[in-house]
Amino acid sequence: MGIETVGDLLAALEDYDHDTPIRWAAQPAWPFEYSIGAVVETPADAEGDGTPPTEEPVVWLVEGEQVGYLPGSAADAVGWSR
Repeated sequence: MGIETVGDLLAALEDYDHDTPIRWAAQPAWPFEYSIGAVVETPADAEGDGTPPTEEPVVWLVEGEQVGYLPGSAADAVGWSR
């Protein structure tokens, strides 16, 4: 199913050098690359009104700046034809 949890993401990244740049690939039909602007978490009580939570907390990877078009090699690696 893919990367669904923080643990899944950490496991997916564990073999990469910690100094390697990281980017976000988006829009398969017109692929762009973005930096990651922030990592934030919404609490289980995301509405802040004290009602019982309906979901677990969620960690969000926030789109940063558009770096440029996704390189062809990256599009090939994720299976997006250009």
